[in-house]
Amino acid sequence: MSDRVLVYAPLRLEEASLSPSLRRRARVIRSGAGPARARIAAARGLAVDDARGVAIAGVCAATRPGLDPGDVVVASELRRPDGTTIPVPGCHLLAGAVRSLGLRAEVGPLASAEQVAGPSERHYLAETGAVGVDTESAWLADAAAGRPLAVLRTVVESADRELLDPRTVLWGTRALYALRRASEALAGWADALRPRRVALAAPRSFCAGVERAIEIVELALEQRGAPVYVRKQIVHNEHVVASLESRGAVFVEEVDEIPRGATAVFSAHGVAPAVRMAARERDLDVIDATCPLVSKVHAEARRFAADGNTILLIGHDGHEEIEGTAGEAPESVVLVGDVGDAKRISVPDPARVTYLTQTTLAVDETAEILDVLRERFPALRGPRSDDICYATTNRQQAVREIARQSDVVLVVGSRTSSNSLRLVEVSEREGATAHLVDDDRDIDLEWIADARTIGISAGASAPDRLVNEVVDAIGALGEIEVAEATTASESVFFRLPPEVRTR
Repeated sequence: MSDRVLVYAPLRLEEASLSPSLRRRARVIRSGAGPARARIAAARGLAVDDARGVAIAGVCAATRPGLDPGDVVVASELRRPDGTTIPVPGCHLLAGAVRSLGLRAEVGPLASAEQVAGPSERHYLAETGAVGVDTESAWLADAAAGRPLAVLRTVVESADRELLDPRTVLWGTRALYALRRASEALAGWADALRPRRVALAAPRSFCAGVERAIEIVELALEQRGAPVYVRKQIVHNEHVVASLESRGAVFVEEVDEIPRGATAVFSAHGVAPAVRMAARERDLDVIDATCPLVSKVHAEARRFAADGNTILLIGHDGHEEIEGTAGEAPESVVLVGDVGDAKRISVPDPARVTYLTQTTLAVDETAEILDVLRERFPALRGPRSDDICYATTNRQQAVREIARQSDVVLVVGSRTSSNSLRLVEVSEREGATAHLVDDDRDIDLEWIADARTIGISAGASAPDRLVNEVVDAIGALGEIEVAEATTASESVFFRLPPEVRTR
């Protein structure tokens, strides 16, 4: 197959505005304006059977208010007047590349009309969700015929402006200048087109504690009605939080922000006794979504403190789980954040010292800290069973396996997620380049352009649908072989609290 891509530019000025770097990677076809010429040009493109992908570049009119001349529209789908739609997968990868050039990029449906659309037609199209309109893209897309497809248009006129406005020449100049700059992103997209292997870590995504916490909020909304107030993020994932907010959940930082007598849910990370007391003082209807494995650590803290021990709590300062555990015995807890802390700390009685750990730590890093603590405090005792939860351990083992065979690893999870950050660190310790992404919008094309094998995992608080979207985005760059690397099976189930239990 050719190293080149096929690029359509409807008009001579649009063709001339394509960057030299894109031209070196492309065979450019000037289609001419309008549906009829676009259909003919698409047929010509179908005959070019050695092109790795098809791109469409030019100008368009905005339909969504707020888009100005020079802004970039990256199509997520193309719409014909008869209602036919053509999806453009992987659009967020191209949009990210455009934004990295300092340009504003809007992702959304691009309508193709039989003739130039005026302000009233654009207003109608905006109501259907379209962000822009042209007269060629939806027909030119036929040339892709299963090959990777990208559609990039720069705005020449705002939604409420006529094409014959005296300022059109100025707007056109601005749009064509933006097209030259944005076509550099298309060059990067062209470089990234290749067959790949995707190594999927298993287990990945939701653990039993996360599933339980989310279900608790959903049931509270169903049984009690909105609003239901949640102290902190129920789990550390922006997509989960946004989804629950759309259904009526209200997320607050502290219980004093919750109206008296309202329904309140404590997050999966647990809370200190002081928080529970504050909730009682406000007469809140409390539903506790604390993960049972975190509750176990809280119970251990209370037991160790009652025995007169100093508790060395291994974890990250400021994390909600650490704050909740330390709150169980604040006079007895000493935080140990890393090996350096382990070498410096002192305790009142070295013969009465115990340790606990945050449940989402990296297993290897925790072992290093414990080695130092045991050397310094030979009498050190720990919990009866490991505090690092099964899901954290399993996901780290799985990501370690895929990291060894991957050129780059993508971990799906939010930056507030400790266990997701640890998966990145574990991958890097195996020698792989690794990146944390909230979803496919965060993927930088340069990270994966040369990668033959891409490893993908997800933190315990990230929905698996986001993993599927990342896989689909990579698949939009060429044929992929997906292989799942399974290192453990999980069958853990945690019972719901009585406040929402239906049976």
